[in-house]
Amino acid sequence: MTYDAVVVGAGFAGMYMLHRLRGLGMSVRAYETGAGVGGTWYWNRYPGARCDVESLQYSYSFSDELQREWEWSERYPSQPEILLYAEHVADRFDLRRDIQFETRVTRAAYDETANLWRVETDRGDRVAARYLITAVGCLSASRVPGFPGAASFPGPSYHTGRWPHEGVDFTGRRVAVIGTGSSGIQAIPVIAAQAAHVTVFQRTPNYSLPAHNRPMEPEYQGWFKAGHAGLRTTMRESAAGILSDPNPDSALEASEEERARVFESRWAKGGVSFMASFGDIAVNPEANEIAAEFVRGKIREIVTDPEVAELLSPRNHPIGSKRICVDTGYYATYNRPDVTLVDVRRAPIEEITPTGVRTADAEYPADVIVYATGYDALTGPLLAMDLTGKGGLSLRRKWAAGPRTYLGLMTAGFPNLFTITGPGSPSVLSNMIVSIEQHVDWITGCLGWLRDGQVATIDADPLAEDAWVEHVNEVAGYTLFPRADSWYLGANIPGKPRVFMPYAGGVGAYRVLCDQVAADGYRGFVLSA
Repeated sequence: MTYDAVVVGAGFAGMYMLHRLRGLGMSVRAYETGAGVGGTWYWNRYPGARCDVESLQYSYSFSDELQREWEWSERYPSQPEILLYAEHVADRFDLRRDIQFETRVTRAAYDETANLWRVETDRGDRVAARYLITAVGCLSASRVPGFPGAASFPGPSYHTGRWPHEGVDFTGRRVAVIGTGSSGIQAIPVIAAQAAHVTVFQRTPNYSLPAHNRPMEPEYQGWFKAGHAGLRTTMRESAAGILSDPNPDSALEASEEERARVFESRWAKGGVSFMASFGDIAVNPEANEIAAEFVRGKIREIVTDPEVAELLSPRNHPIGSKRICVDTGYYATYNRPDVTLVDVRRAPIEEITPTGVRTADAEYPADVIVYATGYDALTGPLLAMDLTGKGGLSLRRKWAAGPRTYLGLMTAGFPNLFTITGPGSPSVLSNMIVSIEQHVDWITGCLGWLRDGQVATIDADPLAEDAWVEHVNEVAGYTLFPRADSWYLGANIPGKPRVFMPYAGGVGAYRVLCDQVAADGYRGFVLSA
């Protein structure tokens, strides 16, 4: 079977791409590993799973009718509600008939003679497509560290990114939670409320901001819907794709009283807009440290044990240089007598035993182990497929020293392969829905332009790709992002090249660049009839 396009993934990116390709009159087949739509929100069903972008902003903007009819119940949407929304979108736009579920793309190779992608799946499908579009997500390749002895543990073990759909009952259980990134920070308070005891193994403390989640106010939802056109434009032109009310003033030039007033106001409001308190927090180490110390002060206020508070206080990276977390009751959880915090930077985990977890200085009993250990971000989901471009070049070989793309949309030597929110685009540094829509709209415009001009193939120019990779690194160098060992650089995966992968120039500036490239006849791309 030959299609105009094959889409890999049926999360928010894949669903919108499918919708737009239909609008071009193209024949499309989408393949999705899960049994339903939703992508990351299909898989991440761990206790407390919730988006850290406000629900009204974490939603599609392409359909006025969709925006008007869907009612969110909370300020920050929970995983079940986001999944319901995704399912509603799939039903409303009749997307499922072109999606093959429970099917993983295992291999795709470019046929230079026919100018087609030959795609294979784990269910034996063999199809061809003129265009191959990956919508595999940035955080979908779950990572479980290879601790010695893990197979000897007789109890259940779970990764937050592959949570059982039926849920897990922790009542009366001793639970070991390994990892304190975003998913761990969300899950730990909920697990602690149910379990007999929770032992948290923390290597690196992370900065977390209060969500102050609450039921959605009808007045606020009505205000947003009434003015959504202007609000969406503001989001698209912003740095992170959210309504953060950025303050351009310098933290260094403000008085101590003014800084305290601004920080307290943002803290009380809740959410990631705290990072927009002052214009130099993300780029000036001294300004950043002032914001970081404010958050550490809040940790000391909340956590009653000074030693535990200090263990929870990040000091080895600037605030915001790792993914900023948003929580509900995280720090207060450590005031519970049935929660223990273990510093595995001082005493690393040496092995998983039949009775629990052993570190360099003690063994901790556990009936259940929860791995909140993150993902092989950005490149992992793409490299999990065996992608081969021109001349038999594999993507894994091409990216051996780190990902190389032009605009995060294409990689040279792989014609007609588009990567939605790929490395080299704002992606994980932004509201993903805003970045997804921008990429899908750009790709749709490109494919229509190629069809109208009878252009058979499009590929990134290697020189343009080199220049873009250099630009991505240069922009990152102006920020504090490279100062942290984060998954933005692949630091959580042993042996992975340390390369800053997302584009830190902001979604607004990036959109302008992409639009200029298209307006210039797709400058930086190689076109062939």
